[in-house]
Order: sequence, then structure tokens, then C-alpha cells
Amino acid sequence: MNPKIGLALGSGGSRGFAHIGVLKVLMREGIQVDYIAGSSMGALVGALFGAGHTPETMEKMAMQFRRKYFLDFTVPKMGFIKGEKAKSIIKMLVKQKKIEELSPEMAIVATDLKKGEKVVFKDGDVTQAVRASIAIPGILVPERIGGRLFVDGGVIDRVPVSVVKSMGADMVIAVDVSYFNTEPEITSIYDVIIQSMDIMEKEMVRYREIESDLMIRPIFRHIKATQFTDVEEIILQGEKEMEKNLDVFKERIAAWKEKHHERDEREND
Repeated sequence: MNPKIGLALGSGGSRGFAHIGVLKVLMREGIQVDYIAGSSMGALVGALFGAGHTPETMEKMAMQFRRKYFLDFTVPKMGFIKGEKAKSIIKMLVKQKKIEELSPEMAIVATDLKKGEKVVFKDGDVTQAVRASIAIPGILVPERIGGRLFVDGGVIDRVPVSVVKSMGADMVIAVDVSYFNTEPEITSIYDVIIQSMDIMEKEMVRYREIESDLMIRPIFRHIKATQFTDVEEIILQGEKEMEKNLDVFKERIAAWKEKHHERDEREND
């Protein structure tokens, strides 16, 4: 009997490309992922994987990423970027699938802006849910779904460990791609917003580490969440950090199997 393994993929803008490196290692090692819960960039990477894109294909996509293809600036009212360009590209890449059609099973975390509540999308339109989850407050215009306004999932649950556990995961790998910089270069409103979010979320992530079986942090230096020039390095960092923790995780899988084998034997006596 093998444990059901869940991935909790955290928010972090461009730093979320590290999730691709983590997936590359897990696939290479034949470690089956049964559930994925994602916030913001974690939701996007998880949805692409669930729609059938291999980590290698996603890496090629990421290497060709150009902000001008995704950003449609607007007169600021609720955000600087409308997000319609991003939505069109996401729709194409996820092949217009429903969340319940993704494999492995996927949950997408967003924040209800008015109620201040965490909302977990487990069915319905992938594109809308991902667009809601990546709506960084003040930067992307909030996404409206069913009369509700949604912003970035990272606002309320940066690394959604509890979500993937509730889906049925026996063991959870949490990937935190945040990096809190104590001496940031603040030169634009984007830097102000992202740094403010990093400050708010810094304490929340500590509790996620306790809840997970393995928490990895691939980002070792300050990379702006809006900076898409170091994609190759970011993916490689995710790959290296997962490789570094492979033996530990395999030991924990073995311990889980032994524990449940002994329990089954007792129940059969």
C-alpha cells in the first residue's frame, strides 16, 4: 500500500517557476503525485501539469515567457493590469478543461476580497479559477466569479497544506517559493505591493511547515516576483532543492508504509 501524495504549491510570482523543477524530479523518480493544491503561481503550474503538460514542456514554455504577451495595462481603478491577455493564454494552455477533469486532482485557492475568506475551487472553469488565484491585489484587476470578487490565493493561504490534506493526501510536500528580503530595492508601486504581501505572509508559512511532511524552500536569493529574466535559474533551484530532500522524503514514505503494514496486520489478527 502506497501513501497518497499531495503537493502544496505556494505563491510567489516568477519565483513559482521553481515548482516546475520540483515536478521534474518527482516524475523522474517515479513518485506519483495524487493531489495538488496551489495558490497564485502554484495554481497556474499545478493546472498546467494537471492539463497534461509535462514538466519539460512547462520548462520550455517558461523559457519563452515574455511579459508583453501577458500584460494588458489599464487606467488604474482596481488594478494596473486587466488580465484578459493572461486569461486567454491560460485558457489555451489548459485546453479549456474543467478543474474536475485535471489529473492529478487539483484544488485552486483564491481569496474572496469582500468577505476576506479563503475559497477553494475544486470544480468549474480552470481559467477563471487560476485567473482569480493570480490576481495580486493592486496589480491585477480582481476576477469576478458568480458575483464575487477574488484576488490572489496567497493573500490568505500562501502554501495551501491544509487544502491538499483535506483532499485526501496521506503525505504532503509543501513548496514555499517566498523569499523575504530585509534590504529590498523599492523602486515602483509593484515593489511596494509585493514587499507588503511578503511581510503579511511571512508568519503564516511557519505553521504550514509543521503541518507538512516535507517543506522545501528553493529560493536562496532575492528575486523579484515580477522579474522573469532568471527563469532557468529558478527552475534549477527547485530541481536541486527537491533532489537534496529526496532521501529524506523516501525514508518518510518507507516509515509510513511500515506503520500502515503493522496496523493492517493487527487488524487482520
